[in-house]
Amino acid sequence: MPKLERIRLPRGAPAGLTITRDAHGVPHIDGPELEGVLWGLGYCHALDRGMQLLLTRIFGQGRVSECLSASDEALEIDRFFRKLNCSGRTERELEALSPRSRARLAAYTEGVNARLDQSVPWELRLLGHAPEPWVAADSVVLSRVIGYVGLAQTQGDLESVFIEMVRAGVDDARLRALFPNIPELAHLDGSDPRLPSRELLCALRLERRTVPESVRWLSPVPSLTASNNWAIAPAKSRSGHALLSNDPHLEVNRLPNVWYEVAARITSEPGHYVLAATMPGLPAALLGRTRELAWGATYTFMDAIDSWVEQVRGGRYRRGDDYHAFTERHEEIRRKGKPSVHETFFENEHGVLDAKPEPDGYVLATRWAAEQSGARSLEGAFAMWTARSVDEGMRELGQLETAWNWMLADRAGDIGYQMSGLAPRRRDGVSGFVPLVGWLPENDWQGFLSLDELPRAKNPAEGFLVTANDDLGRYARVPCQNATMADYRADRLRALIEQQTTLDTADCARLQYDTYSLQAERFLERLRPLLPETEPGRTLAGWNCRYDADSLGAALFERFYTELTLLVIGRYVLGPDVVAHLSNTTALFTSYFKNLDPLLLDPPAAFCEARSADELYREAFERAATGALVPWGEQATTTLRHLMFAGRLPLALGFDRGPVPLVGGRASPCQMQFYTVGSREGCLAATIRINTDLGEDALHTNLIGGPSDRRFSRWYCSGLADWVAGKFKRLVPDPGG
Repeated sequence: MPKLERIRLPRGAPAGLTITRDAHGVPHIDGPELEGVLWGLGYCHALDRGMQLLLTRIFGQGRVSECLSASDEALEIDRFFRKLNCSGRTERELEALSPRSRARLAAYTEGVNARLDQSVPWELRLLGHAPEPWVAADSVVLSRVIGYVGLAQTQGDLESVFIEMVRAGVDDARLRALFPNIPELAHLDGSDPRLPSRELLCALRLERRTVPESVRWLSPVPSLTASNNWAIAPAKSRSGHALLSNDPHLEVNRLPNVWYEVAARITSEPGHYVLAATMPGLPAALLGRTRELAWGATYTFMDAIDSWVEQVRGGRYRRGDDYHAFTERHEEIRRKGKPSVHETFFENEHGVLDAKPEPDGYVLATRWAAEQSGARSLEGAFAMWTARSVDEGMRELGQLETAWNWMLADRAGDIGYQMSGLAPRRRDGVSGFVPLVGWLPENDWQGFLSLDELPRAKNPAEGFLVTANDDLGRYARVPCQNATMADYRADRLRALIEQQTTLDTADCARLQYDTYSLQAERFLERLRPLLPETEPGRTLAGWNCRYDADSLGAALFERFYTELTLLVIGRYVLGPDVVAHLSNTTALFTSYFKNLDPLLLDPPAAFCEARSADELYREAFERAATGALVPWGEQATTTLRHLMFAGRLPLALGFDRGPVPLVGGRASPCQMQFYTVGSREGCLAATIRINTDLGEDALHTNLIGGPSDRRFSRWYCSGLADWVAGKFKRLVPDPGG
């Protein structure tokens, strides 16, 4: 192992602050006060992840054309982020901070600039970009960007998919089969004037509704899809102390990893430490623990995005019987070596208009609940640096304005779950999934749900809590989810935890690498009696439903599932053109397969030209069995691409790393998925895994990548081999421990 390395700090660093790398390159920041520790965190973010930090700011501000490239693709990215307006109204959020939080944010900002004053990443200098100093508002912008891109936007995408289906002529019966829990679908016939009819949705003048491909795949903010976290009460723990586990699944085919690990000690408080995964640009310990409390997060699939149909006339919008002027927001997008582009965005109480308000007709306005957020989130994030109990953690994390499932465990033995996010309060009978008519004030949001109305739980009788992006309505007083991921991973984890009398962190690590798919099990129960006595038939009949590297069954099942989807959904439910569009431009098939599987497990004869399920399954398998098979691990590989150069340089230069072998499937706890938009491939898997026992002063972590985004640093991709092998490092408060 490398020797410990002391990081030299510049003049002006806080008194008493020291930063030392441990044997894994993770910085240990020791300071007498939290403000000094946060200064050190900002310095480390700019030192090790300066490129990531500054690129994320450039994207969030909508300045890619100005700072990096004047391409048409860059302009599309800038239009998207300017429309989202992540940089808007940040001053109000900063003014709302308490004096203590304002001082802490200032300390972090000073630390970032102390390093940027010393050096700017050469990749940005190569492009001629000289970054401005970091300012406090930049962290507010990043908190919004991270909460929206790849997270909240998936809900907006799905609602857009629904509108596109209506406009493509998908009939009511098929829509209800795909979206069975949406009450508004009963009124597409126009029977409720507060809701848009099919005719009104078809009359909409639409611009692009889903997130542009360039934003999905070029943004330094990764998409998040399927994550797991759980907490084990002392009664089910081998040590007699509570356990906590978390493995957020994001895009892994990128360098650097989105997460940046740190260890910190506030030396004026003996025994107090923080071991955490952070994100560059945010002064927050997002996942991790103190001596007394541990916490982790998954995405909640809260519906925090709504749209309204606005009737426009003469450039104005209808409200009751009157027409009102939109608020106009003018944006100048500067372009390197090209004339600036001027954009005007039109806003009202329902958000930003998706298209121009002229000519007369109907257009959509869309609003994200956390579009003007920041202050409450920063207050909660700062509090977690010194949090000590589940109750305190639930209160502080629950006030974050973006949507997360927080799992917590403390040294006293409590475990808890708390959802965060601004969940709109809507009128009765409205799910938020279907656009409402905008001219009726009763369709407006009526505030947001309170902390205790959001899903939450503490110390359940079964002795554990699990979330895996599933439906958590059982914990809610007021529903705030209408489209979640399938329950397969959550059900599998609950069953495995329930089966064991006691568990430890090693058991939890094995759960994180579990490749068994309940989805495959349920489909095979239906398929096995129909399989022929052929080599492919025997291969699938004998498959153990595990997506292991040497599995032929996993490879064959994936072929079958794809063919069945194309046959049932593509030929009979939506049509091949609609499916081709949705699979290439939306997350319907990667995030929302819960909506598809009921139709695949029991294909409706009324939709399928009276063909039986047996016939459809046999045809899908016959197609799948054609051609040679290779083990799952030979096709389930990915290459980690450098954030800026992304495949433009020869692999031998080491900016990209791979191919990296993967295991797992879309529905196993060790989740892994590929999907392609345009010519860009994404790979979704666990970017970091953490496990901790509250009786031990350690965090066991497993990170794909390394601490640094500097290609020639020994810490650039230092954790990759351990991630592949399933080996965890032990992060402790003392860098020499």
